[in-house]
Amino acid sequence: MKLPALASLWSGKKSPETDFNDHPDEFDRLWRSFMTARATLGGVLVLLQVSLLGLAATPSLTPLVICAAYLIATLAERVMSAPKQSGLRFNGTWLRTLGVDLLAFTALQAMQDSSINYTPLFALPVLMASVLGSQLMALASAASVTLLLFAHAGWLSLQAPWNTSALFSQAALTGAGCFAISFIARQMVSRLASIELKAQRSQLAAAVQRQVNELIIETLGDGVLVVDAQHLIRSANPAAQKQLCIPPGTQNRSLILTNVPGWQGLRHLIDETFRTQTTQHLEISIQHEGHGTRLVMAHTQLTKQLNPDAQGMCVVFLQDQRELQARLRVEKFASMGRMSAAVAHEIRNPLAAIVQANALLAEDLSDPGQQQLSRLVQQNAQRLEKTVHDILHVVQSPNTDHLVQAQPLDLTLTLPRICRDWQSHGGNKPNIALRLPNTQAWVWFDPEHLRRILINLLDNAQRYISTRPDAIQINLDKSWETGASARICLRVWSDGAPLDPSVEQHLFEPFFSSESRSSGLGLYICRELCDSHGAEINYQRSTRAMGGQMFTGNEFFVVFKTLPPHDLQSAPTKPNE
Repeated sequence: MKLPALASLWSGKKSPETDFNDHPDEFDRLWRSFMTARATLGGVLVLLQVSLLGLAATPSLTPLVICAAYLIATLAERVMSAPKQSGLRFNGTWLRTLGVDLLAFTALQAMQDSSINYTPLFALPVLMASVLGSQLMALASAASVTLLLFAHAGWLSLQAPWNTSALFSQAALTGAGCFAISFIARQMVSRLASIELKAQRSQLAAAVQRQVNELIIETLGDGVLVVDAQHLIRSANPAAQKQLCIPPGTQNRSLILTNVPGWQGLRHLIDETFRTQTTQHLEISIQHEGHGTRLVMAHTQLTKQLNPDAQGMCVVFLQDQRELQARLRVEKFASMGRMSAAVAHEIRNPLAAIVQANALLAEDLSDPGQQQLSRLVQQNAQRLEKTVHDILHVVQSPNTDHLVQAQPLDLTLTLPRICRDWQSHGGNKPNIALRLPNTQAWVWFDPEHLRRILINLLDNAQRYISTRPDAIQINLDKSWETGASARICLRVWSDGAPLDPSVEQHLFEPFFSSESRSSGLGLYICRELCDSHGAEINYQRSTRAMGGQMFTGNEFFVVFKTLPPHDLQSAPTKPNE
């Protein structure tokens, strides 16, 4: 419904005429009701005239012809015309409706005999003008009826001078009644229009509020469930669907808590809420095959019962504890990061002293065993210094000092050495299926940073792989792009289960981890190291062949910045050790 059109139509204010599409539905229904009433009245008048012809001693066909013509005109207007307001002037719409009624009823009134009085019929055009037209048109129609009645009374007074007062009194009373009908109908229409407008505004405000509430619930970070006493989920926002691992296309009405074994804790909490009729607050576990166990803090609250027969709903608010713990870790590490710069300087000064003292001692050492120990101290001190430098990426904006250490690396020679070193440290390391291209793959990267990235990805893959052969696969893809530049991509694949959507969303963020004992810095530092060298690291699910069968697993891939063509010519034949 169009509120402006409704207000303009029923307020009596001047407004331009509009076509059928601009009219509100209420006006259309009223117009069709009046047109149907006119056609019905025409049919009744025709039947009345037919019956009078059979009873009259001297029948006259003129009233029957007038009633038949009126019936045809009303039927044509009802079937062939579209709803349209009468307007402020005596236009074509007024002539086809109110004009036809006044003309027909006046003709019948003029030809009446003493047995029939057609004066009450004039109430129909007055009422129709008051409801479907403006205030001015309603008054004009009432005035037209009054003038016609007075004209008819004057004509009758010429034929019977002795009955003049009665005729004019009857016309005056009927005219006053028409004005009363016009006034009362306009007041009722205005009142109904005002109520309709208020109802429309209330509905609009309610619709807007409902949309705002739905938008807030849809974008809320915490999950919101609405469950009845029969464990049927009536509604679930996207956060709740993610926490409960509900497929996006699943309809809420088909979800019952009893159908999923992993929702047992949630079901018991809702039952306890309905049993005690009190709010509950408890940490529960949600278990799903292939997604692990998720700890959520659930808070339940019952809605009010609208009537004694209707049972209230249980609203459950779910808060993912992992994300809460991650935020707490971020705040904790953020506060620690403010003092990391000072601590780093305090660590680097002793390290520099150790390195210097070790170098002085190495000059006086002649025993091969002691020299080996001195070299071991020097290597671990340098590695510790690099680790401190990399950790500072978390609390400081990255700098380009370490880019000086970047050098040309042939990944076909560097990757096998790093994999052998990883397998040689620690026991029970799985075999790695390493697939390298036949040609050299030169990239611009720091060897130690590449080692850290690859070892971190291998450690992560080892935690979740199966015992099948080739559970960890490393592929090095080399392709040529426009301009004769190479695209080199390192892929580390493992046959682990898919990552939880909430984990995948925060995969490369600092201090976010799916394990409580992990600091969540590994993948973040890998990304920072890749960014500082112009490389990109990302994650996806992909398929690989294992034992003649295809399996889907987790894949981390790094796209390197390749050497320009003139640097490839001067690149060394072996990477720096």
